Amino acid sequence: MVNSEGFLWRRRFGFVGWIVFWLWFVFLGLLQPVVGLRPLRERAQSWGDEWLFIRKDENDLGPFSMWNITGTYRGSWKFLDSTNSSSKFPDLKKSNGDSVIELFSRPTKINGVHYVQGVIIFHDVFNNEHNVGGAQIRVEGVYIWPFRQLRMVTNSGKVGELSQEEEYILSNPYHLLGVFSSQVFQDSPRDKIWRRKNSPIYEMEKHCNIEIAAQITRLSSAQSDGDRDHFHIEGLMESPATDDEGECFSPLLLNATSVNIEVYYNKAVNYTLMVTFISFLQVLLLIRQMEHGNTQSGAAKVSILMIGQQAIMDAYLCLLHLTAGILVESLFNAFATAAFFKFVVFSIFEMRYLLAIWKASRPMNSGEGWETMRRELSVLYSRFYGILLGGILFMYEFHNYLRLILLLMYSFWVPQIITNIIRDSRKPLHPHYILGMTVTRLAIPLYIFGCPYNFMRIEPDKTWCICLSIFIGLQASILLLQHYLGSRCFIPRQILPEKYCYYRRFDKDANHVTDCVICMTSIDLTHRSNDCMVTPCDHLFHSGCLQRWMDIKMECPTCRGPLPPA
Repeated sequence: MVNSEGFLWRRRFGFVGWIVFWLWFVFLGLLQPVVGLRPLRERAQSWGDEWLFIRKDENDLGPFSMWNITGTYRGSWKFLDSTNSSSKFPDLKKSNGDSVIELFSRPTKINGVHYVQGVIIFHDVFNNEHNVGGAQIRVEGVYIWPFRQLRMVTNSGKVGELSQEEEYILSNPYHLLGVFSSQVFQDSPRDKIWRRKNSPIYEMEKHCNIEIAAQITRLSSAQSDGDRDHFHIEGLMESPATDDEGECFSPLLLNATSVNIEVYYNKAVNYTLMVTFISFLQVLLLIRQMEHGNTQSGAAKVSILMIGQQAIMDAYLCLLHLTAGILVESLFNAFATAAFFKFVVFSIFEMRYLLAIWKASRPMNSGEGWETMRRELSVLYSRFYGILLGGILFMYEFHNYLRLILLLMYSFWVPQIITNIIRDSRKPLHPHYILGMTVTRLAIPLYIFGCPYNFMRIEPDKTWCICLSIFIGLQASILLLQHYLGSRCFIPRQILPEKYCYYRRFDKDANHVTDCVICMTSIDLTHRSNDCMVTPCDHLFHSGCLQRWMDIKMECPTCRGPLPPA
């Protein structure tokens, strides 16, 4: 009985002792929140501590409403002393730049204390021969939400399963679309690994203890968009060396504001709507062009390389949008719709027109057997999809020259210009098709590389956009000149090959048929004028009749012999 009472007494005492212990721990945690978690640099008076408490507004302390600071923050960084005065890392020559902060916060057992993990990406930090540019630092720490204080240190990371913070960052659409645009339009995986290995951040992680002390403030309703709260981070980043020999670099001042994901979503959805509308316009333009050249002669005037190059471009755009939709699951419907319309453009309309041009270019073989036709069709499709896959490998290998490759891909009017000159074709393309395709093809690259607020967060390059616009505009201008003034209007006559003249002289005493077999009316040979045309096989026709005939077939209506271009 005594032992039982002693046991109950010890049990109650132990329970009360645990309560007292946890109350004391929480009290110390609120008064000295950082000391009990991870020691920062020990000194009598830290500038970061003084700065934090000076910036604290007493009105923000009550009531103690908990703020969820999980999210993405965009802002800037700059050296507190204008430049980096430390000599340990001389590559830190830039004085300011942009930064992106990804934070994931979750509550702990200590009331008022949240555990925070995240990634800080500094753009335009380094300036060295390796062209590394930026730095990415993983951090962890605590957020004392009653005092709005954030304290973080570097986190080297552990090998193994992904943490909750890593899963959040990897599933964040802002992060995923940034990774997608970086992989496709900026750095290749190989260059990214090489730059990471050559980055001075490796040495910093070994020899520096990076500490961040920041204050969190909530933006007013007038400054924030939507129903979700938005926050502002302002803090100081210091870097004491592990060997206590001064600082690795001068203190950095960080300023960042949370990103409104709803606005970011709307940008991505608006972009996909733009791509869908452009694809619909391109379908209408292709239908108009196929009606313009619906005859065998009209289709033979169109360059198969020009249509094939545009089909490959649309196939690449279809794959890119489908990949973005798979990567960002929350935006899959929007990107999949844009990818579907691009698939319709290249796989149905452009491939159909490609086949019509191919058949028109081989009229003498139309009577061959099905086996021969199928064999040649297999060669055509094998070449198309071989070039499609080979282009993917080529762009991966020469990813650093992506913008030059895009300029080459946007030279799709050049094959048609050369074909017009060689064949002296008359009006192979409709003017609406030339102008419409030129404008719609420019929309996507100008948005990606020219819009300063594009959702892919790619820095605008106005020079490249101007060069691309002038380049494709010059091609379209030449095609329009060829349409209205003739295919060889800008080439000196001295270097042009000899051209057959349908208005040549002929022997009137010869036995010529004086009836036009096209309109079945007589031809007046008493007055020589432009109303009569003579073929190389010495057959006479009305000028208007033969020109309309040659728009359909380049064969003599009388003897079926081939006709040269007029």
